[in-house]
Amino acid sequence: MGVLDRRTALAGALTATTALIVGCGRDEPSEQVDTTQAPPQTAKAAFDRLMAGNRRWVDGNLNHPDRDPDRRQLLAQNQQPYGVVLSCIDSRVPPELLFDTGLGDLFVMRTGGLAVGPIVTGSVEYGPMTSGTPLIVVLGHQRCGAVSAAYKALREGPPLPGNLQAIVEALRPAYERMDSPGDDPVETMTRIQIELTAENLRRNNDLAPLAGSGALSVVGAYYSLDTGQVEVLDGAPA
Repeated sequence: MGVLDRRTALAGALTATTALIVGCGRDEPSEQVDTTQAPPQTAKAAFDRLMAGNRRWVDGNLNHPDRDPDRRQLLAQNQQPYGVVLSCIDSRVPPELLFDTGLGDLFVMRTGGLAVGPIVTGSVEYGPMTSGTPLIVVLGHQRCGAVSAAYKALREGPPLPGNLQAIVEALRPAYERMDSPGDDPVETMTRIQIELTAENLRRNNDLAPLAGSGALSVVGAYYSLDTGQVEVLDGAPA
């Protein structure tokens, strides 16, 4: 069975099973997003659902969807996340909360400053390559401590202690790409790191065919700690 066939079968099973348990103590959604539906099957639909969730987060009008024992039991045997989020380890940037998603909606990887290596890349690839997950979001954020530490180490030294220096080296390409640091070099470097990471994933030997066919979109995005809003930098699906 191909990836799309598996997605269709799982989505159908999810819809049928959900129909039996919907309404058991669940509050009505606060926005026109039916979170009991089958997972979005296209990058555009997945992106729209995430951004609708972020609007609820910004407004404080949260659904808290699919976070109950019924949802847990529904997903006990299989999962079908509709999005992959690669974000920072920062405690203020939890993707499941700021996109107002529930259990089974997202594959989430978190590394300091979006540092990427083979294991992280493989983890990002897992959803798109094994179950047809149509969307990857690379999510950096305002006032990133990892980027700040890497910038200072690269500009002034000395190296950071222990394995922290591995994060510095992973962020070196973003540092070296800065033509002008601007008024806030850490923010400049953060945005470059987001765009560079998203660009590298799109060009990845395994993901590039999916992106080229339209089966996958890789979005670079920036999260504001001040407002809670996710700003799309590049790659939004048409």
